[in-house]
Amino acid sequence: MTGLLLIMPYFGWDLVRDVQELFRYPFMQHAFEAGTIVALTAGVIGYFVVVRGLSFAAHALSHIGFAGGTGAVLLGLPLIGGLLVFTIAAGAVMGALGQRLRGRDVTIGIVMAWSLGLGVLFLALFNGAASTAVSILFGTILGIATRDVVLTAIAGAITLVALAAMYRPLLFASLDDEVAQAKGVPVQALSIAFMVILAIAVSEAVQVVGVLLIFALIVTPAAIAERFTIRPSRGLLLSATLAVLFTWAGLTIAYYLPYPVSFFITTIAFWSYLLARLVSSLRLRVATGFPRPWREEQFRHSP
Repeated sequence: MTGLLLIMPYFGWDLVRDVQELFRYPFMQHAFEAGTIVALTAGVIGYFVVVRGLSFAAHALSHIGFAGGTGAVLLGLPLIGGLLVFTIAAGAVMGALGQRLRGRDVTIGIVMAWSLGLGVLFLALFNGAASTAVSILFGTILGIATRDVVLTAIAGAITLVALAAMYRPLLFASLDDEVAQAKGVPVQALSIAFMVILAIAVSEAVQVVGVLLIFALIVTPAAIAERFTIRPSRGLLLSATLAVLFTWAGLTIAYYLPYPVSFFITTIAFWSYLLARLVSSLRLRVATGFPRPWREEQFRHSP
């Protein structure tokens, strides 16, 4: 019992000492570094995913990435390499479909299921890969090395810079693609570029929450943000902030409790979304007591 008490992490009311304890080990430092980068990227790109109605497509990319990741493991190649190859290829095809992608849930679902089956085959061919499967499916953020943090930072920087460069035309095309196309905006090219960027974001997020729990960082923060603001700039900021907070909270709790980080991140995101729905519903009820024009504006923009 004494030995157990000696190895228990310190937690008290001294905030400075708590933070020092949290960052005492390199694996936690790397986890917070990579987690913050992934959360920022996922929160920003997730806003466009929700606005464009591509949540299911984003989920499908993560499953397709599972096949790429397991294939890379089978061939003895870096995991991130396999993820990127499969997800970018699939993202480019999805992007080429443009608005037609929204009506192809059945096709996407079939491809997603086949990708999981392909990943299982690759794992069966690679003996002793049970731990590898778990890490790909549910994330291994506490096992990230310095090299992984650097790769994550590079991928995150590329993603954010690309989104910043195409922000205005992408937002225009996301809100009304027909008008944007009539104004000369290259809608299809933007669609392909966005899906490729999304593929990169999904691949780097796999390290944190795994392929099965990707919604926690890409979709949930953006879905919450959309309920509280109709301004894209504020929505992007709120979505990114929430994604970072979910990740930090999950990492902090997991440091003190012997349970997976991904469980805490997804649980916090889930209950936050339920709370957001409750609060937004109450706001709509209160809005019925205000003048009609203001109320109509709120209902029109409420997700």
